[in-house]
Amino acid sequence: MAAKMRLDKLMGHMGCGTRSEIKKWAKMGLIVVNGTIMKDSGKQVDPEQDEIYLNGERIQYREFIYVMLHKPPGVISATEDHKERTVLDLLPEELKVFEPFPVGRLDKDTEGLLLLSNDGKLAHALLSPRRHVAKTYYAKVRGKVDADDVAAFQAGVTLDDGYMTQPAVLVIQAVDEDEDITLSDIELTITEGKFHQVKRMFEAVGKQVIYLKRLTMGSLRLDPSLKLGEWRELTSEELELLQEGTQ
Repeated sequence: MAAKMRLDKLMGHMGCGTRSEIKKWAKMGLIVVNGTIMKDSGKQVDPEQDEIYLNGERIQYREFIYVMLHKPPGVISATEDHKERTVLDLLPEELKVFEPFPVGRLDKDTEGLLLLSNDGKLAHALLSPRRHVAKTYYAKVRGKVDADDVAAFQAGVTLDDGYMTQPAVLVIQAVDEDEDITLSDIELTITEGKFHQVKRMFEAVGKQVIYLKRLTMGSLRLDPSLKLGEWRELTSEELELLQEGTQ
């Protein structure tokens, strides 16, 4: 059950307007709570139980948002940056008022699934090293990925800083051996999130990732209908499965 909160705070959280605007609207009699005109915007209300209307439109309170974004390359996984475009710049203002943040990160040149939310508890559960939440990537790799690489990734490889990775599942989808260059299409599932991990794992076996896309995070799978830069909120089923996977 949500705790009571000031009416102007609730409405501000929902993106209705500034505190001064909400105070003005209240004095004008435009705010109705449970059928009664509310002239005092500082009154305490119950976000879950009280029916709140602004100029005849119902204000439906919600505390958290969960957004699936198909992150495009060239955009950084941050809430703000003075030079670069961030993933939050791809969201509309009505979602930005919830102050979401990227749950984890994708490199600037990496695309694919990115979850944006303001639910710190779920974010912590998904990112905690102890949870070993699986993440699957598709990559195009310069070089011939073979059975030896599959075995090496399953055993764990040593990164450039001496860190030994957890076992990872490498699936070879295709190998194109041209005269000039050999390219391999692979899927890789890892259960940790070290800096540039996928790229560094392939560097450890003498190969180079030239394209990287995240497909899944836990039970959440990138919606194939989302184009680069597009987003949608999670369905109740997706959210429920994601939460169950972190318990």
